[in-house]
Amino acid sequence: MKARGTVLFRRQASAAMVSDWRSLKAGVRVEILKHAQVLAAGEVEEVSLSGNVLWLVPADPSETQLFLKSDGVEVRRS
Repeated sequence: MKARGTVLFRRQASAAMVSDWRSLKAGVRVEILKHAQVLAAGEVEEVSLSGNVLWLVPADPSETQLFLKSDGVEVRRS
């Protein structure tokens, strides 16, 4: 029983919201959310030095997408 709780905790921790975008490294898989709806998913390409801008290579790599923290979006590791 203890092991199951540990697995669930690890799963929740890995899917946690990221408040400091500067902690994200290139290649990390994330989801972009707004109002609890997933807007996009893919890999981080780059994060600005200020941590306010994130470039995402979507799962369907048509082109890189840009997200601004000031737009009210949230980032969750996937």
